[in-house]
Order: sequence, then C-alpha cells, then structure tokens
Amino acid sequence: MNEQHRIFTRCARRLIPFMVLLYVVNFVDRVNVGFAALTMNKDLGFSPAVYGFGAGIFFFGYFLFHVPANAILLRVGARRWVFCILVVWGALSASCAFVQGPLSFYSLRFLLGVAEAGFYPGMLFYLTYWFPQAYRARFTASFIIGIPLAFIVGGPLSGIILGMDGVLGLHGWQWLFLLEGAPAMVLAFAVLRLLPDGPRDASWLTSAEKEIILAQLASEGTARQQEFWPALRDPRVLLLCLVWFGTSCGAYGIQLWLPQIVQAMGISNRLTGFLVALPYAVSILSMVLWGWSSDAKGERVWHVVLPALATAGGFAVASVAGLDLVVFLALSVAAISVLTLQPPFWSLTSSFLRGPAAAGGIALVSGFGSFGGFLGPTLIGVLRQQTGSYAASMGALALALTLAACVVLVLGRVIAPRPGMVGSRPPMPSKP
Repeated sequence: MNEQHRIFTRCARRLIPFMVLLYVVNFVDRVNVGFAALTMNKDLGFSPAVYGFGAGIFFFGYFLFHVPANAILLRVGARRWVFCILVVWGALSASCAFVQGPLSFYSLRFLLGVAEAGFYPGMLFYLTYWFPQAYRARFTASFIIGIPLAFIVGGPLSGIILGMDGVLGLHGWQWLFLLEGAPAMVLAFAVLRLLPDGPRDASWLTSAEKEIILAQLASEGTARQQEFWPALRDPRVLLLCLVWFGTSCGAYGIQLWLPQIVQAMGISNRLTGFLVALPYAVSILSMVLWGWSSDAKGERVWHVVLPALATAGGFAVASVAGLDLVVFLALSVAAISVLTLQPPFWSLTSSFLRGPAAAGGIALVSGFGSFGGFLGPTLIGVLRQQTGSYAASMGALALALTLAACVVLVLGRVIAPRPGMVGSRPPMPSKP
C-alpha cells in the first residue's frame, strides 16, 4: 500500500466512526418525531396536516442558519462549533417531550432546525479538510451511513421506548424525546477531545503526514475557488440547489411518514420500528458500494441520476399499487435509492469548490434541501388529509425526483468546469 493511500485510510479510521456516531444521534433527533407521532398525534389531537406542518417547519429554521453556521465554523473552528451545536440541539430535542399543542410543537421544531443546521453541512465541509476528490465519495458514503444506521437503531429503539407509556406519569412519546435527546449533550464533550479542527491539529499525525495531506489538497485548488460569498452565485451551485431540493422532498417525505404508512397497514408499533429499519439496513451496503464505484470510475453525474430515477420509480409504483406488500417494497426501493445517490452527489458538489468557497457552496445547497424537507412531509400530510390516501403524494414525490435527475443531466452536459477548476472526474489515487 503506498504512503498516500495509507495516510488517508488512517485519517478515515480515526475520524469517520466518531462522525458517524454523531450523525446517528443527529438524525435520530431529527426524525424521531415520525415515531413519536404514532401515539403523540392521538394524545395531542394533531391532524395529519398539523403533524406534517410541524414535522416540516424544522426545515425553515434549518435553512435559515445553514450558510451563517458554516461561516461561523470557518471563524471558530470545527471542534468548538460542533460542541456548541450538539449541546443546544440535544437540549431542544429533549424539550419536545413537553409539547402541549400545535404552537409549542411548531416552535420547538423550528428552533431544533436552527440548532441542527450547522452540523450536516459542517461535517461535509470538514471532509474536504482531510480527503481529496479521489477519495471523497467513498468516505462521504461512510459518513452518510449514519442516516440508515439511525433508522436501524432508532426504529426498533423508538418502538420499545413508546412502550414505556405511563412510566413516571409520562407518555411513551415523551420518553422518546427525553431519552433520545440526551446523548447529544453527552457526546458534545467527546467532540472537544476527538475532533481536531484539521490535519495540522491532529496529534496522531506526524509532521510529514500532515504535509502530504495538505500538499495533496492544495494541488486541487486555485485562488479563484477560495472566496465564501461569490460561491453562492456560481450557476452550478444554484443548479445543485434545485437537485437537492427535489431529492430532499423525497428523502424526508419517506423518512418522516414511513412509520405511519407501515402502521396503517395494521402493524403494531414495535413491529413497525423493525420493518422501517429493513430498507435502511440494505442501504448501508448500497451506499458504500456506490460510493466506491463513483470513485473508481471517476464519475459523478450518472451515479446521481440512476438512483434518483430508481427513487422516482419506487414512489410511482407505491402511488398505484393496491397491495400493502407491494407498497412497502416500492417504498423500500425509494428509501434505499434516495440514500444511495447522496455520496456521489456531495462529491460532485465539492468537485469545483475549495476552502471557504466549498463551505459556502455546500451550506447553500444543503440549505435549499431544507425547503424540500419542509415541502415533502407537509405535502404528504395535506394530500393524505384531503384524499384519504397516500397515492397522490407518492406521485408528486416521483415527479420531484424525476426532475432532479433531469437537472443533474443538464449540469453534467451544459455547465462545464471553468478554467482552473476541478471537474466532476477526480484524479484517482495510485493503486496500493
């Protein structure tokens, strides 16, 4: 194994498992409202529209603070900023246990979005501090498996916690928010020890190893790529905003409603948690293999388009299928595919931006996905209430993913990399 490959692999082994743990906790706190809704909606008298709006309003706060959060990260460093994010989001997530009605539900979900806004784009940008393009899709995949792990762990766990109804006079959904919000506040203190601001601050790297990492990253960048605010006007970034908007409509729509869709098939709360976890278990393997394929072939566009179309197909089948088993399998395909496209998508996003420009561009794209995160769950709730079924909303999500795939094709064919910028085909590492 050559020296460069060994160093980047070592960095991944030291950083990514802890980052995944943080992301699991982050995502559980973001989507556990979907499991809480199995009993919370009845206890509080929430209609589908009220729940859908409350689940989705998280993303308004999430959008508003994306770009400012990454600007703060650049100024204060990843270690201290992620510490602050975890403490605040953990406290707010636990506070959702004390929701009394729609207004408090909306308010806490909005504030939770503000608190969590900096974590995901911050971690995606943090990966650019450590790994060049040739390694980025595979290690981005390794980080993003925190999403399916959150459902694999959080689904069954949430089903069990909901069974604590009546313990110490609290409802099961209240215990759900309390017990799943606490780990973030505890892990915040581990961040101060385990998450260095960058290669220069890593005590476990030698001086020579730090120089190899920094030299490799510097060789991919130019001075024109270093400015934070101009990156927000790059037409490629704006197109990627549209793609992530459509993708997030589907991703969060299914993530926040799948527990209720499965429960409506006559499944118990506990079994619902295990069934929801199944497609996410499969997605771990698909994400890792697809990320490696994207790196090995040096290709990003079709590695985004194909799973996007598969997601659209899953939603389309679910919208017309009459059998519960077919609906579940179709939605499983959608859930797996919408996660599989994410590692090459974020590698494409960071392929033509570096440094502060990457921080700004990634934050803006991720922030626009927040609108999709709001629209997807809200649309399902409204259409479910008006039509009495999920068919119309599944058709709408299929259209959103189809349009997202079309925009990626436009991006790949029409907007070529500018002179001096790295395109969608990254240089490959030497074979070990």
